[in-house]
Amino acid sequence: MTLDRHALGFGAGQRAIYAADPWTSRGRLFEEGKSPTRSDFQRDRDRIVHTTAFRRLKHKTQVFIAADGDHYRTRLTHTIEVAQIARALARALRLDEDLAEGVALVHDFGHTPFGHTGEDALHEALAPYGGFDHNAQSLRIVTKLERRYAEFDGLNLTWETLEGLVKHNGPLLTADGQGTRGPVPQPILDYCALHDLELASYASLEAQVAAIADDIAYNTHDIDDGLRSGYLSFEMLEEIPFLAGLMAEVRQLYPSLEPARFTHEIMRRQITAMVEDVIGYAQASLRQVRPKSAGDVRQAGRVMATFSEAMLVTDRQIKKMLFSRIYRHPDVMRVRANAASIVSDLFKAYMDDPQLMQGHYWVDHIRDMPQAARARHVGDYLAGMTDNYAIDTHRRLFDHTPELR
Repeated sequence: MTLDRHALGFGAGQRAIYAADPWTSRGRLFEEGKSPTRSDFQRDRDRIVHTTAFRRLKHKTQVFIAADGDHYRTRLTHTIEVAQIARALARALRLDEDLAEGVALVHDFGHTPFGHTGEDALHEALAPYGGFDHNAQSLRIVTKLERRYAEFDGLNLTWETLEGLVKHNGPLLTADGQGTRGPVPQPILDYCALHDLELASYASLEAQVAAIADDIAYNTHDIDDGLRSGYLSFEMLEEIPFLAGLMAEVRQLYPSLEPARFTHEIMRRQITAMVEDVIGYAQASLRQVRPKSAGDVRQAGRVMATFSEAMLVTDRQIKKMLFSRIYRHPDVMRVRANAASIVSDLFKAYMDDPQLMQGHYWVDHIRDMPQAARARHVGDYLAGMTDNYAIDTHRRLFDHTPELR
């Protein structure tokens, strides 16, 4: 995909007409006065960073759990990398950088301990009560569960930030009201009944760049962590033409480079190539659609900031390699099974005796709630746990806790 470097927004200091405008935001569910020093999107970003949920990301699994070593990515370091890439894309396309960064920073708030393993286990436990979806849980956290402000629950984020959180991967409904990826999770429908996030439209370009920044970040850092763990080798990377080309370039420039530096040189080239590909594709999309506002972007009927067809092929090849070589490696699957049993055990224990949920602010009322409401609160409590807290709690409540290494 050809990139128009003359059209890049570096140093331009002015948003494009298709960018989200914080000064004409659709507002917040609960009206607040304006800040004299920060835009509404800046305030959203700052509120997100100061949450308990953000701090918890430090001790939540990305792919490798904490016992594997200190240098592997966690949810927090992954989130910071996504935010950096999203902001770079937003600046190049002359979007609102604060909104793009805010969506990137909040996008993983709803993840459980132990990564997707914990999510799968909690979804299974909550299946009779509507299941569990980490994106819906992120919305639930920022609109209900964070309890920081005197006048409202949650963070009272702007419509645009919440829209980006919910729809950064595309519309949730078709034009005739059908779910695009199955039924829309109930927490999202409940919130939209109060504050309609227009689930059938696409999100802003700021949210779109946050979504593709997520792909770029984990495509790259999961390779880096895979090499560090030994589950991947440079020979395995050679099977993907795109990565083979990057390695050939690095070897030609630096024939005797040590493995750690060699890995970094590959990764930085991978990020650069993918970022420039997205910028080139977005520029071409903007020339075709010619949006005159952020609203035009939402009604364009397509994602405008994503990979080109050629890079999509590479993206699928990388994901296939990561899935087979890391995510489904026998050692990783054994750890996943043990982690899932921890989540399942804790869910059953809390359903049987809600008083075990120490510090949960609904604990005194849960016993008298209907079963479905009780299960949802248990899910909230479990989803908020860090890996370490879940393991320590399991050891306190049970005679045997599985080893996660």
